Amino acid sequence: MTGSRLQSSKSRLTPRQMDRFAGPSLFDKIGRAVCTAATLPAKEFFEAWEAARRIRRQFRGGRIVDMAGGHGLLAHILLLLDDSSPQAIVVDINRPASSRSLAAALVNEWPRLQGRISYVTTPIEAFDIQPDDLIVSLHACGALTDTILEMAVIMGSRVAVLPCCHDLKRCDTGGLQGWMDGPMAVDATRAAKLRAGGYTVFTRTIPSAITPQNRLLLGRPQDYRSG
Repeated sequence: MTGSRLQSSKSRLTPRQMDRFAGPSLFDKIGRAVCTAATLPAKEFFEAWEAARRIRRQFRGGRIVDMAGGHGLLAHILLLLDDSSPQAIVVDINRPASSRSLAAALVNEWPRLQGRISYVTTPIEAFDIQPDDLIVSLHACGALTDTILEMAVIMGSRVAVLPCCHDLKRCDTGGLQGWMDGPMAVDATRAAKLRAGGYTVFTRTIPSAITPQNRLLLGRPQDYRSG
């Protein structure tokens, strides 16, 4: 399998792919840990890595709240990229079994992660976020992304989302569909709402070879002051 095909593959990474991550970089070390766990599709590893790098270039520190976070890889990588965040919480209505073996493999490689990542099984609406939190979410489907953005704006927290599965019946297109396709209109409207809510907006993309749903939307309150 070529590198580009591996990036978008929905097949699990296993010890058989360990040689794809033979280098000394943090990326390769995380890749080897994910292979050891043998629970995660390759696509999800590459998505989490590419999104986390871009998020940390913009936002440092803060408690990480990974909304609809599933296996929690994004939370782990964000802590590894910036150790000034004290902890991370993965919030999801269910905790997948894969999260346990994945967390064990990562903590085995980086013992400093021990006890710093917790999982809360609850609807995201029921979780109390704080102004200093860094709210993140990868592929919160449809209107769930809007809920996460609205929660962040109400509390004045920094936020970063990689939307997917745009529900054009429930998500606001802002009347922009005459100029652009529906999913793009939804994301442009989300960016506009963040700005209207007093946020500085940053737009980035992760490589389309990983996923065509690759738009990363980041927002920081204009009056935000860390800690």
